[in-house]
Amino acid sequence: MEYTVKQGDTLAKVANQFGIRPFDLLLFNSHLTSEIDYIYPGQLLHIPARTDNQNAAGSSWEEYGPSDLEKDIPFFRSMGARVEVIGYSVMKKPIYAIVIGSGKKSIFYSAGWHANEWHTTKFLVQFLKECLAAGHKNKKMYGYDVAKWLKEVKLFAVPLVNPDGIELVMQGIYDKHPHYEEVLKINKGMTRFEHWSSNIRGVDLNHQWPAGWEREADESPQMPWSRHYSGTAPLTEPEAKAVHRLTLRNTFSYVLAFHSQGQVIYWGYRGYEPKESEDMVKRLSLASSYTPVHTADSDGGYKDWFIQETGRPGFTIEVGVGVNPLSNHSYAEIWSNAVMLALEGLTLHTLYNEKSRLP
Repeated sequence: MEYTVKQGDTLAKVANQFGIRPFDLLLFNSHLTSEIDYIYPGQLLHIPARTDNQNAAGSSWEEYGPSDLEKDIPFFRSMGARVEVIGYSVMKKPIYAIVIGSGKKSIFYSAGWHANEWHTTKFLVQFLKECLAAGHKNKKMYGYDVAKWLKEVKLFAVPLVNPDGIELVMQGIYDKHPHYEEVLKINKGMTRFEHWSSNIRGVDLNHQWPAGWEREADESPQMPWSRHYSGTAPLTEPEAKAVHRLTLRNTFSYVLAFHSQGQVIYWGYRGYEPKESEDMVKRLSLASSYTPVHTADSDGGYKDWFIQETGRPGFTIEVGVGVNPLSNHSYAEIWSNAVMLALEGLTLHTLYNEKSRLP
């Protein structure tokens, strides 16, 4: 049979959909040469029949991007989560906030900031799903009484800050892509994008924040780039603006921003962090085996801005080990370590009595 490639498809996703291996697609499609080849919307693939001895890798080995999140949104709504669109990307893709819990303390988790860090999005979506399931069934999740904690906190989550960039890393660039010429220019004509961490306009969304932005910008590329370009000013990009508005509208007790890689937790920013942050990061470290590091010796990050602006705790979590993008096989290790950290994060409000400085 034949299959027409859709927006957001990858070889791993298509193979899993039909219960075969990515390698089987290579055997039946001579234009494919590797399991990391891009496939583009409108392309035709020959799908071999599944045999009894063929087993798909399973969803745990699939990439996760904006089209996958769109498919999961109805599930979140059916489970009673509040889902809102907080803004749109450069390419007008919705940026979703998912809210679970009913407590008086609001906390914020975010992921998918960098284009080649899609594992963080997949992780946060799965975490939200399992929290909702455990809460509904009144069952503990890896020893944590999720139903209890979700009565004490309200968790806001933006699992995919950079939808355009993540889709670029997964699917590559093609003639009908609306930013085809711009992206190729930024990428110096190269058509592979594993190294790309910026948004589709070549701006690093975690260098966009008014916390030492000038220092960071002076030491970073001076034009649109695949990584580290801070933009022409803070908060120029719609994705960063969306998270900024969400933060200003709510009084978050603390924030956790998930990135990859390194298995470390950055918890300070130039001494603006409250004293409780050190005890909080110790608990996150014990729950995950990740190493606490006071500062990354950089500026312009969301966590940096949040700490500086509010005087409240903020944490950047670097999941996984290796070179971005981490392999699909890395996800099992990421989940097994980071899920305990994320669960512990639901309990940290017991350590901190905040005093807001947000307007």
